[in-house]
Amino acid sequence: MSDEQKTLQRESIVLRVLWMVIYAIVWQLGELILLAVVVVQLGYRLFYGAPSASLLGFGDSLSQYLAQIGRFGTFNTDEKPWPFADWPAPQAPQGEQPHSVEPAAHPVRDEEPKL
Repeated sequence: MSDEQKTLQRESIVLRVLWMVIYAIVWQLGELILLAVVVVQLGYRLFYGAPSASLLGFGDSLSQYLAQIGRFGTFNTDEKPWPFADWPAPQAPQGEQPHSVEPAAHPVRDEEPKL
């Protein structure tokens, strides 16, 4: 290997280490957010009898994102997670069906004011 190639490889690994440190910090924040989602989802489930659909989707996306960070940090992939890649799309829930709220009907408005 030439000196130029060794220098490029060394610079590449230094950049990778910097990204790994940044993603390690993001991982820690993501864990806290995921913990909050778990606690709120538990409260929602206890109150309504079914999990929240929006929290199901967000929790799934966040857990996939954390898995992407883990794969990048362990050298299983060279693709950097979000914001360099798309945010993971949530998958269909495999557990309980989520609680859904029907949209409220909007009253019809008169165009002319009543006297």
